[in-house]
Amino acid sequence: MVPIWSRLKSPAKAGRRFAIVGGTVAGLTLAASSAVLPVATAQAASATSCPATTLTQPFVTWSDSNYYSLAPGGSFEAGEAAWTLTGGAKVASGSETFAVTGKLGSSSLSLPQGAVAQSPFSCIEPNDRTLRMFGRSEGSTSSVRVAVVYQTIIGNIAIPVGTAALGSSWAPTSAYHTGVLIGALLSEGSVHVAIRVTAVTGASRVDDVFIDPRMRR
Repeated sequence: MVPIWSRLKSPAKAGRRFAIVGGTVAGLTLAASSAVLPVATAQAASATSCPATTLTQPFVTWSDSNYYSLAPGGSFEAGEAAWTLTGGAKVASGSETFAVTGKLGSSSLSLPQGAVAQSPFSCIEPNDRTLRMFGRSEGSTSSVRVAVVYQTIIGNIAIPVGTAALGSSWAPTSAYHTGVLIGALLSEGSVHVAIRVTAVTGASRVDDVFIDPRMRR
């Protein structure tokens, strides 16, 4: 049998051939690594799971067919987990008028200008990527700033995710990104976050705060 190296015409050609083979192997290795990385990342991100939640479609009337779960204490009804209220924030009579939780509520969150309300911390996963709520102004217009507060080893970190301009009638806000995917990947699983709402201008009402677990379908 003729050794394979005897077929090479010259050292220069041999070098080129090995370079081609090496480049091909490196390319295949990189492609394989790229293919495996999302799987490994997904496995790491799902290493810790949160308790199951009840899913509904509260915003389907507004062309949003995503499934959501109610944030802890998010409907502000009696017997629910209490939010931390400062600056004159309080739970007051009157609820959003669409009964998106399945029944018409009796109360909502009242926020005079400068007031702050923060939900209890809860476990969310990489799939819980957006949040949405209902709001209205106590006058003609008002605005509230929405932030997500992360529990970390260096303390709580609040990240603003959007500002909602509110009119005089109850209406859903836009959907805001929680940024949970990055936090969950860094912690190799679920993270604990709270939702913070601050009244920026005017007096506002907020009700029925939801988180969207996009992939739990």
